Amino acid sequence: MNLESIIVKINKYTVKRIQELSIAVTSGGIDNMEKYNYIIGQINAYEAVKQELSNLLEDKELYDTKGTVVDINKRNP
Repeated sequence: MNLESIIVKINKYTVKRIQELSIAVTSGGIDNMEKYNYIIGQINAYEAVKQELSNLLEDKELYDTKGTVVDINKRNP
């Protein structure tokens, strides 16, 4: 199994877990604020991991036409 397929599988898991946690929050199955804050923290952590995995898969910084990286030192003749 190559590295890219591992990253894709981890990314799919994080998306699935975010959906499960979001359903738990919106379905009213949480009985106190401590659990609510814990689940929201988990969602934020999974979102950060998902973003990093997405960055690894797309490698945005290597392409001029993709992403948001701007070369501020670029000189036009």
